[in-house]
Amino acid sequence: MMRYTLDDLIREAGKLPPLPQASQRALELMRSPDCNLSAVADVLAVDQVLSGVVLRVANSAFYGMPNRIATVHQAVVVIGLQALYEIILAASLGSFLNRPLPGYELRKGELWRHSLGVAICARTIAQKRQWKNIEEFYFAGLLSDIGKLALEKLLRSMVFSLNEWQSASFLEIERSYFGIDHAMLGAEMARRWRLPEGLVAVIAHHHNPAAAGPYQAQAYAVHIGDSIMMMLGIGVGRDGLQYALDERAVAALNLTEVEQEELVSTVMDQIEMAEMLITLPGAG
Repeated sequence: MMRYTLDDLIREAGKLPPLPQASQRALELMRSPDCNLSAVADVLAVDQVLSGVVLRVANSAFYGMPNRIATVHQAVVVIGLQALYEIILAASLGSFLNRPLPGYELRKGELWRHSLGVAICARTIAQKRQWKNIEEFYFAGLLSDIGKLALEKLLRSMVFSLNEWQSASFLEIERSYFGIDHAMLGAEMARRWRLPEGLVAVIAHHHNPAAAGPYQAQAYAVHIGDSIMMMLGIGVGRDGLQYALDERAVAALNLTEVEQEELVSTVMDQIEMAEMLITLPGAG
């Protein structure tokens, strides 16, 4: 059995398109406590794709503006900081989260919808609990399965026996073949992208949130989101049914049955809204 080094896998990940420079700079500005929306607009205005997305969202029926929004500077004021952060993230990451992943038996758009739903769910939990840094919950959810993009091509050539499927979780199968699972690889990618420590920890432990140390709350929220999307059958693929809900997450977040039902409704409504507002490159 061929073994892969971490650098081999990171090299595979390096073939993925990076976040556009405008996105990276805009997100960096928005994470600053002294964020200036005008400065963010200046950055977005030079990127044709992002400026188009922002203007389309600001002029959508969702905001119901009486007059057409003509400039990016006007648009960012209409949209607001938190929604703008999420829109830029989704538009930037969607281009490669939207691709098919045959190695995981995910059709085009399935990983994108799954990741978007996890992000919405994690953010909604954070809002309900009135936690700080809500946008980081969204970011962690959107990136939670980013490691699958690097492992997918390698998985295509693997043949798994029935015994392997019955006796091991998919994380264990990934580790046995590659020495690392998609969560750990995604965390290493995030670390090399110099993302915040909390995001790295949540990506690494979203299937085992109790191990996320001081970032358990974020990891529990992302874990719940992941479980809800699996329950809805969105982005299940070949591995989805082999992940179990960690009941400690429900207990730790003190989620009632009513709140869980509300999460499902919120996620479904907002996924549809996001897909209407954000047209992904190559979508359709």
